[in-house]
Amino acid sequence: MIGLLVTHHRSRVPCKGRGNKMHIVVHRADHGWKFRHSRADVNRPEFAFGCGYLYSGKGRRFGYLPVKTIAIDFETANEQRGSACSVGLAWIEDGRVTRVEERLIRPRDMRFSGMNIAIHGIRPEHVEDAPEFPEVMDEFHEDFRGATMIAHNAAFDFSVWRASLDLYRQSYPELTYLCSLKMAQRIWPHFLSHRLNLIAEHLGLRFLHHNAAEDAAVCASAAIEMARAVKAATVAAIPDVIGMKPGRLTPSGYEPCTCRKA
Repeated sequence: MIGLLVTHHRSRVPCKGRGNKMHIVVHRADHGWKFRHSRADVNRPEFAFGCGYLYSGKGRRFGYLPVKTIAIDFETANEQRGSACSVGLAWIEDGRVTRVEERLIRPRDMRFSGMNIAIHGIRPEHVEDAPEFPEVMDEFHEDFRGATMIAHNAAFDFSVWRASLDLYRQSYPELTYLCSLKMAQRIWPHFLSHRLNLIAEHLGLRFLHHNAAEDAAVCASAAIEMARAVKAATVAAIPDVIGMKPGRLTPSGYEPCTCRKA
């Protein structure tokens, strides 16, 4: 029986098995996991949706590597990107959505525009007792660590995240993110529209549009279907298949998610 312990980001981990001591070096890339080995008979890393498995030379599976992917969606109180009033999150594990959360957020500026209320239905009285942005996002700090995030029209959602952190003078987290809108445009070019509600209709998914939790869950479900469509091992592996450069948030700034020209 081989005991395997794995940590993130180029961590060298000793593992013992049948009298041998071996080291496995795990690299977490933007698109998933890579493996390098020494003094080990590990030569066939394979993947399942949402997770990675290690196999021995004889085909025996002896390790499991989780690949965290979380879909996110924000709703805003007004036209200002720093006015988040709700966030929805959906976790992807083993090729399915396993957890969905929604939190109301009390914006620093409690000005709610009629247009935004008409879109999502959230009013000032709904968020009067809600925590503000930093407290809400801190609840999920450990979930975000090492995760690949995904949003439908990520340019909007991640500008909301950045603007809200700027408002509170907080640094950006270190994370990688994907845009399911850009992915859908590349993978399903024949669709007349790539809006989230129309993609959901095409996939037979019913949901309440502009509810942050349901938007995040449908974004996650659509991403799983996209991974299957292009035979990507995980959602996080889609960029390698379609020629996408993942976006990045870092404490020093950000890089947008882009696709190479077809």
